[in-house]
Amino acid sequence: MGEISSPASTAISAPPSPLPDSAPRTPRSPLASRLMTPIVSPMKKAIASVHCYLEEVGQFTKLDPQDAWLPITESRNGNAYYSAFHTLSSGIGVQALVLPLAFTSLGWTWGIICLLLVFIWQLYTLWLLIQLHESESGTRCSRYLRLSMAAFGEKRGKLLALFPIMYLSGGTCVILVMIGGGTLKTFFEIVCGASETCNVTRLTTVEWHLVFICAAVVLAQLPNLNSIAGVSLIGAITAVSYCTIIWVVSVIKDRPVGVSYEPVKEISDVATIFSILNSLGIIAFAFRGHNLVLEVQGTMPSTAKKPSRIPMWRGVKFAYLIIAMCLFPLAIGGYSAYGNLMPGNEGMFDALHKYHNHDTSKVLLGLTSLFVVISSLSSFQIFAMPVFDNLEFKYTSKYNKPCPWWLRSGIRVFFGSVEFFISAALPFLRNLAALIGGIALPITLAYPCFMWIHIRKPTTYSAVWGLNWALGILGMVLSILVVIGATWSLATMGIEFHFFKAQ
Repeated sequence: MGEISSPASTAISAPPSPLPDSAPRTPRSPLASRLMTPIVSPMKKAIASVHCYLEEVGQFTKLDPQDAWLPITESRNGNAYYSAFHTLSSGIGVQALVLPLAFTSLGWTWGIICLLLVFIWQLYTLWLLIQLHESESGTRCSRYLRLSMAAFGEKRGKLLALFPIMYLSGGTCVILVMIGGGTLKTFFEIVCGASETCNVTRLTTVEWHLVFICAAVVLAQLPNLNSIAGVSLIGAITAVSYCTIIWVVSVIKDRPVGVSYEPVKEISDVATIFSILNSLGIIAFAFRGHNLVLEVQGTMPSTAKKPSRIPMWRGVKFAYLIIAMCLFPLAIGGYSAYGNLMPGNEGMFDALHKYHNHDTSKVLLGLTSLFVVISSLSSFQIFAMPVFDNLEFKYTSKYNKPCPWWLRSGIRVFFGSVEFFISAALPFLRNLAALIGGIALPITLAYPCFMWIHIRKPTTYSAVWGLNWALGILGMVLSILVVIGATWSLATMGIEFHFFKAQ
């Protein structure tokens, strides 16, 4: 005869406890079951209460213990305000000042259409990344590289994302050193250059780069991403300020003589196509920061009832409203003011000094330069943070302990030294905005769509499935074409490859 379980035993049998070996097992004896029921019932209720509490405070979110040692996730007390500060600081920068240059090839209509479409596209992929940060199982991907590995596999994820992420972070920091150092020199010349009583020794461009990187390295000693929230706030305020000053002054002042709004005519149809692709690369480079969104979200607490995606998206929406209010007037107002006379290096910043240096207050010009320097210092911190995090990760993985303070400080000094050396040795890199934009474009427009398909697995042939496949493939094709177009433009227009001769 088979063994028959008693009704009493069946009635009190509990599902597996979420806390292994923490609750007493129900005895199989019917008599013992009846005697133990008054004890077991309160125990079950207590365990259920603890389970609910742990879910409430987020204890069941799966965190990597090593994250507590790394600068990005060392502090998890971020909020929507911090999200907005970091997004603004990384999203607005001097790369926006060259946006009117894209209109010289695209013209009014296509320039505005392309700018609007890329803005909507990158905002959608930003939303995808925020949703993918935390999986349904509770695992958090607090770095872009880790999400790529979770979506595509460890080897393929590293192959696809590691180089563009490090290239974008390191390359952006080098350009910030060049622009920050060069603008420091401009600020000094405005303040002291015209004064007969100023007998201070003039520094070379490379020496101004050194001054900038020293200030950046000092700020880089702040330990983690949350600790630079105040720096990001100051950077965001100064970035919005100089963008507004530049486009307002450019619009209200008289236009230079000979301004034309006709698209630049190239020598051949092939050259025209590549010029258009180069302009698309400039637009793509203007929207940066996707390689940082997961890192910023990783600084926030997350629970079952209050997931981190809610405050993160709230902060991003506010930040991108401000970004749109800066970038669109810059592009449209800048092209309206200067047309095809737009300089090619720093765009509207150079145009302001070239065409309105004589009829604009020195105080206003000096203030604009100072804001550019402060914004560049702030942006340097947030773009360098993934590099710091990756270098410290190698140490903590090998020795299974956090980096000592002297090593963390040394890593940041070493990175600053490398960035300074590259800026001094390769001063022509600042002219490669379109090429950098093309290489980093999959990080912004393509990979998030493929990640959504691999992780969320939407129904085949559904609208979401088709949209993400279409945008992902289009993003990859566009990246290849933009890189080809930027390379063609550099080859045909010419670029001076002067090494160790910063100008």
